[in-house]
Amino acid sequence: MNIIVAVDKNWAIGNRGDLLIRIPNDHKHFREETTEKVVVLGRKTLETFPQGMPLKNRTNIILTHDSEYGVKDAVIVHSVDELLEQLKAYNGEDIYVIGGDSVYRQLLPYCDVAHVTKIDHAYEADAYFPDLDQDPQWEITADSEEQTYFDIAYQFIKYERKK
Repeated sequence: MNIIVAVDKNWAIGNRGDLLIRIPNDHKHFREETTEKVVVLGRKTLETFPQGMPLKNRTNIILTHDSEYGVKDAVIVHSVDELLEQLKAYNGEDIYVIGGDSVYRQLLPYCDVAHVTKIDHAYEADAYFPDLDQDPQWEITADSEEQTYFDIAYQFIKYERKK
């Protein structure tokens, strides 16, 4: 299973329920990685999408504790165990955890690959991703050239769980 996330230099991912910055090339990278795949996300993350609707051309699986929650064109699960059972129907390489922070934390132990857009800037934030650079279980296996969006430098880094 994969995780895909954009982080700042402090591994922050969001502030007040929104992304820290919108980088068009990061969104393109996200679309290329996840289209025609399975995305796993929390209810709060889904509600930040346009009209709160699931992503097109993907199987959307929403993890929420709210037993009354329902949304068109998405699979709803209410626990990590229920999610893991649901995911058995899919190839693990085609599953992408896309947030938010509590979903990332709950599912990171089940993931083997992390696609991280590292942004060389520190933002005001209230949501964070675990620092994989400080975790001895993870190693960088690929990285892109540094790119810029206006004056913000960033790069795409692939981490893999050590075998």
